[in-house]
Amino acid sequence: MKNNKLKIVIAIFCSAFIMVSCNRQLDLLPTNDVTANLVYKDAAGYKQAFAKMYASFALTGNSGPNGNGDIQGIDEGTSDFLRLYWKAQELSTDEAVVSWGDPGIQDFHNMNWSSSNPMLTGLYYRSYYQITLANDFIRQASDANLTARGITGVDADNVKKYRAEARFLRAYQYSILLDLFGNVPFVTEADVLGASLPKQKTRTELFSYIESELKAMEADLVDARKNEYGRADKAAAWALLARIYLNAQVYTGAAKNAEAITYSKKVIDAGYSLISDYTKLMRADNNLNNSEFILTINFDGRFTQNWGGTTFLTHAAIGGSMTAAQFGVDGGWGGIRTTKAFSDKFADITGATDKRAQIYTTGQSAEINDLTKFTDGYAITKFRNTTASGTAGSSLVWTDIDFPIFRLSEMYLIYAEAVARGGTGGDATTSLGYINTMRQRAYGNATGNITATQLTTDFILDERCRELYWEGFRRTDLIRYNRFVESTYLWPWKGGVKSGTSVDAWRKLYPLPSADISSNTNLKQNTGY
Repeated sequence: MKNNKLKIVIAIFCSAFIMVSCNRQLDLLPTNDVTANLVYKDAAGYKQAFAKMYASFALTGNSGPNGNGDIQGIDEGTSDFLRLYWKAQELSTDEAVVSWGDPGIQDFHNMNWSSSNPMLTGLYYRSYYQITLANDFIRQASDANLTARGITGVDADNVKKYRAEARFLRAYQYSILLDLFGNVPFVTEADVLGASLPKQKTRTELFSYIESELKAMEADLVDARKNEYGRADKAAAWALLARIYLNAQVYTGAAKNAEAITYSKKVIDAGYSLISDYTKLMRADNNLNNSEFILTINFDGRFTQNWGGTTFLTHAAIGGSMTAAQFGVDGGWGGIRTTKAFSDKFADITGATDKRAQIYTTGQSAEINDLTKFTDGYAITKFRNTTASGTAGSSLVWTDIDFPIFRLSEMYLIYAEAVARGGTGGDATTSLGYINTMRQRAYGNATGNITATQLTTDFILDERCRELYWEGFRRTDLIRYNRFVESTYLWPWKGGVKSGTSVDAWRKLYPLPSADISSNTNLKQNTGY
């Protein structure tokens, strides 16, 4: 289904490269002695190691979906980065609930997670696993190592580009830790392996590091829209800067809305455009002719076989009277759906007017009386393992749907919100134009356009919900708007109460895993845990 050189390299590579099992030390390194001597012996070896960094976003291990996972101590099927991140960002909000009883999974919507929650522990170690891969690659790709291994000319130039992307991938994972866990242990390629336990950076210090690192690597990244699909370029770095700047008030106590405007505009002006049909965004062939995606996690049913990613988002959202074949898969898992607080964001939930409302209601109840019953709560049909023309993907088990880490609509929304919050360097007229461009795509015409007086921060929050739902933004958005733990905004079963309730303010941060606290005396647990 997909024809993408990076995917092919990943497919070849994932059957050959050594594994890193995650443990309590965050200065991990592949321990097999052949790593430096053989894997990095030539330019081809560097490309294989480079592919592993991207592969770790879409795979859980080297042997397939089961049996030899990267992260120890958690079921491999649930150890995928996107699946874990999605749970933390969506199940804790009004956008999603789940019917399953896996250990720790109901803690998200009930907002009563602890430092031993296996899903949070898995996410934490998955992020550090990917940071470990990046650190090792950056270390091995130093100018000194390239010279020592006789890698010169075009090969050396390519490896240096890979090195810049490794720095980006590391910064991205640190941005995840910054957002979810706050004050976290910090390691780079400069740390002597095994010499000491990692020290903890404050949230403000980590923000500053990510900001400076993204700016420092920018010149070494490929120009916007010039890299291979699925690989980071300058626009990805700008997009991540725009995202962290929008949330800077939360992370550091100081707003950076002017900077959010600057960097979102850099992405917007780089030549991206919305595809014509919102309902085709999350399809099996969404890698083709896609002018909207800035950076993606690439999935291919033939090669990236795991029980997370968009395989999870497609299968788990099917249940009740839904027909799995219509979604290009072999069956539904009857797990995830949404709350009335989300569906009420649409004036018409049928999708007849605003096509972003991809909501299934037949046999489903808007009201949720039982979190463990799939038919309580409307279903979401956003992810379909079918092509734009309706043909099933390459596999009925594992999906071909790529997942956008960044896409253009987010940049429109960042720009508009930063302007509405008083950021300098932008203007309300431009903001309105961006929002109405999105809404014209959603409505198919100008009937959904809004006026300048309607473009408030509250409207933008709801518009982010309508545009970006189930893409991993909602918890962060609600925290930025002071509506995550507070009583000013409630949704069904928030805090474990059917009508919703406020929870303690310290729930805005997830806890560091108890295993890491007990093994690293440099770490201080987040307040409340």
